[in-house]
Amino acid sequence: MMDEKLEAKLDEIETRYNEFMAQLGDEKIGNDFVRFSEINKQRNDAEPVFNTYRAYKKLAQELADNEELAAGSDADMAEMARAEIEPIQAQLAQLEKDLRNLLVPKDPRDDRDVIVEIRAGAGGDEAGLFAADLARMYTRYAEGRRWKVEIIDQNETGIGGYKEIIFQIKGKAAYSRLKFESGVHRVQRIPSTESNGRIHTSTVTVAVLPEVDEVEINIPASDIEIDTYRSRGAGGQNVQKNESAVRITHKPTGLVVAVQDERSQTQNRLRAMSILRSRLFELMQERQNAEMSAEKKGQIGSGDRSEKIRTYNFPQNRVSDHRINMDLYRLQMVLDGDIDDFIEELAGLEQAEKLKNAGF
Repeated sequence: MMDEKLEAKLDEIETRYNEFMAQLGDEKIGNDFVRFSEINKQRNDAEPVFNTYRAYKKLAQELADNEELAAGSDADMAEMARAEIEPIQAQLAQLEKDLRNLLVPKDPRDDRDVIVEIRAGAGGDEAGLFAADLARMYTRYAEGRRWKVEIIDQNETGIGGYKEIIFQIKGKAAYSRLKFESGVHRVQRIPSTESNGRIHTSTVTVAVLPEVDEVEINIPASDIEIDTYRSRGAGGQNVQKNESAVRITHKPTGLVVAVQDERSQTQNRLRAMSILRSRLFELMQERQNAEMSAEKKGQIGSGDRSEKIRTYNFPQNRVSDHRINMDLYRLQMVLDGDIDDFIEELAGLEQAEKLKNAGF
């Protein structure tokens, strides 16, 4: 049976939902568009819990009826009732699980598009090549979900790698899936230039930033310095004669954003401001996390860019996620975008931690 604390919370939501319905039928509220919209939104937010709880109570009554029949004197009816009890109990358990999950506060950023920043770390050219591998991995993953990928800026190494690449991924709930990818990714493999067959270890940093609008992060014009310059291609070749590339410096924090991939200066400026807002938002989140106790940071890691989260070991055909102690022995499939096993496990762990913190 459902515990009293959970049942009390659900009864409260049920009462509130019925109050919303009564208010929406009130003619005075109906004539007040702002008030009506506010109440209707609250009703819509509560509706999934209300409907699931209603289904749970109906099924619980069916269980009680069957248990009563199973204890009765009519042997045939008792046998039929007993056959129904176990399936109903299984359905009730699933509905209770669904209700607990519905009560967990949702991350408001989960439905947003993302900006992915990949930077080569330790390892020289090998790190740059692995940065390209990861960019391809996320592009393949996005394509598999029919998301749209747009490159914002890139700094190539000249041998097929990247010192840095920044791109946007637009798609349903993109942040909810990709937010677990932030951190340090480590690769262990034998470079093609290595004559002695030694395994080299290189690192690449990934940051996944939810897109943030101007209302959430307001950046005064006095806080930024904007420079323009000519866009350049690989090897320093000018690709445009006009100064369409944009560099924005946020003076209070020292953050610098440069964008050159769009055709016009206006487009590059809009892109750069979007990235700056996302980086400032992330900086705020990191400061909040730093103030939290270690116990409250959760088991899946803080998402800090300095945190080693995954190792790609080529000789062993192994990819290991260090946050969940999970090993997959299909490295090439992972690099082709098959990362859902990691994401599902991490999402489940995050949900479990939220349930624990919510007291359910």
